[in-house]
Amino acid sequence: MDLIARLRAGLPEEAILTDPDVTGSYANDMASFCEAGTPAVVVLPRTVEQVQHIMRTATELRVPVVPQGARTGLSGAANASDGCLVLSLVKMDRIIEINPVDRIAVVEPGVINAVLSRAVTEHGLYYPPDPSSWEQCSIGGNIGTASGGLCCVKYGVTAEYVLGLDVVLADGRLLTTGRRTAKGVAGYDLTRLFVGSEGSLGIVVRAVLALKPEPPGQLALAAEFPSTAAACEAVCEIMARGHAPALLELMDRTSIRAVNAMAQMGLPDSTEALLLAAFDTPEPAADLAAVGALCTAAGATEVVPAETAAESDLLLQARRLTLTALEKVKSATMIDDVCVPRSRLAEMLDGTAAIAEKYGLTIGVCAHAGDGNTHPTVCFDAADPDESRRARASFDDIMALGLQLGGTITGEHGVGVLKKEWLARELGPVGLELQRGIKDVFDPLGILNPGKLF
Repeated sequence: MDLIARLRAGLPEEAILTDPDVTGSYANDMASFCEAGTPAVVVLPRTVEQVQHIMRTATELRVPVVPQGARTGLSGAANASDGCLVLSLVKMDRIIEINPVDRIAVVEPGVINAVLSRAVTEHGLYYPPDPSSWEQCSIGGNIGTASGGLCCVKYGVTAEYVLGLDVVLADGRLLTTGRRTAKGVAGYDLTRLFVGSEGSLGIVVRAVLALKPEPPGQLALAAEFPSTAAACEAVCEIMARGHAPALLELMDRTSIRAVNAMAQMGLPDSTEALLLAAFDTPEPAADLAAVGALCTAAGATEVVPAETAAESDLLLQARRLTLTALEKVKSATMIDDVCVPRSRLAEMLDGTAAIAEKYGLTIGVCAHAGDGNTHPTVCFDAADPDESRRARASFDDIMALGLQLGGTITGEHGVGVLKKEWLARELGPVGLELQRGIKDVFDPLGILNPGKLF
């Protein structure tokens, strides 16, 4: 019995897509320079039992399985391989429970981040992880790539909010990990192991997520600096003095000029770096005043604090427009995701500017400065082979710089296809051997998302 017939034995007809024109649209995520193959079939289950049937079938027939969420990823982790079964979880999109007493939500993997975030606010609660693509990305994808967002500086990343998981293993067995309780140290932390595993160890079909009380509204400030070094000095002072901003973002000169060109934001051409800070504390104006003073002491030429939520939104608009503005510079972009210690942030930005000059490219950097997580965005003409080659080379140089500065090749986007050669360099031979051993335990046939990570 062939693959399609076996799948039909446990799935409704509408859950199985075989038209090549349709299945081809599921071939890749949003990453550049990542190969993608042609899937044999795409399946869209709605229940745990259907996922179990899919995995049993794949194991029996030795068919590779590529799990997918909303495909907003930037590393090629959701890219299909030739002849694979694409397992799309977008139809498993129920919020099963929101519990204000236990401060948890129980959700299926296809729930969109923004949908969950809005749903919990109705109960006076808050789900902090907020990737830039939160209106499109799914919770399952956030878990698979251990994604972050703008508010991580205060609230942390996705991994810190995943209490428990239901996972369908490669052979179709259902594993439950973790807990619903605030505390729990029973056995190895398998929950944390699955977070960031990019679908290589199992298929997440349910998640228990921690929630927080909804914070007060934010107030923000914008500070203009004559150099990235001065802006990064301000970042270091803000963190060293014990401040806890809900958001601390930085834009370099290239990003500022791109946004000015697109949206006429009116930022002075002399501005080399723009630092944006926001607080959601009981007295945000006092916190902004203290941070504003630190920015001035570090050399800020202008500090503009907001007095209302509307003014805050206006100040933060430039940061939200950065990627869109950089995408208009050239026909294609590659978004890097290197994270360094905050104390090395200035070296990272200055080094990236030197790499841009070396390769004759436009590379804009915006950063979650409070985390040291930088997003250098390489702008290039995809139709120009030489420029494309230089773009890829600059991307590699940026990752090398991050490691040299004591950082990591990815803070929140994941490894996927794009960075797997660099993962080996970061982990070293012993770390790589042990991680491959873990993969073999959960997926002895190697059918789960092959070609990713390692």
